[in-house]
Amino acid sequence: MTVVAEGRRAAPARPSPSPAVQPKRRWSLLVGGLLSILLCAGIFAVVQLRGDARIQVLAIARAVAAGQPLTADDLKAVRVVPDPSVPLVKAVEVDQVIGRSPAVPLAPGTLLAESQLGPASWPGAGQAVVAAVFKPGAVPAGLAPGSHALVVTVAKSDVTGTSDATSTPQPVAATVVDITEGTDGTGTTIVSLLLARADATKLAGAGTDLSLVLVAS
Repeated sequence: MTVVAEGRRAAPARPSPSPAVQPKRRWSLLVGGLLSILLCAGIFAVVQLRGDARIQVLAIARAVAAGQPLTADDLKAVRVVPDPSVPLVKAVEVDQVIGRSPAVPLAPGTLLAESQLGPASWPGAGQAVVAAVFKPGAVPAGLAPGSHALVVTVAKSDVTGTSDATSTPQPVAATVVDITEGTDGTGTTIVSLLLARADATKLAGAGTDLSLVLVAS
């Protein structure tokens, strides 16, 4: 009797995924991821815009003297969070501002308020503006309109070379209004200063060497 041994049947091979299906799945995942990123970015932008309380207002681009008509070059638009107690001029009102004059000098970067416009009312009561001449080296670097400074009278020296400190006036507090170069060719600087009227009278009649000290606001 002959016995025939049968081998095990091989398991049927599973069909391999079609090469055309896998790229489609990868592309669908990639597109889905990009759409999710764009959606999140859009939601974030909307939330940020709704939470931004800043508005565009007018600011001074360059120094403007009291009574000087404003031009487009004197103004710039900036975004700030408004203070209800300070009525700032909005950027959309620029055409209504051009041609008007500030009542006080305006330094660059100053936010323009409606209260600053009108007939010149400067200098104020009890104040005066005086132009003082300073020799080379007597004006510190960084001095600009709006800076706070001390005007120091340089002590005089007698024939023996000893300085008379007892007769030297005390430093005078002042605010810088304008700075121009002297025209005498010696390197002098002419600085217009806002200070108390009594101090301005003394300073104008001093006739001595002066020096400026820049101080914090």
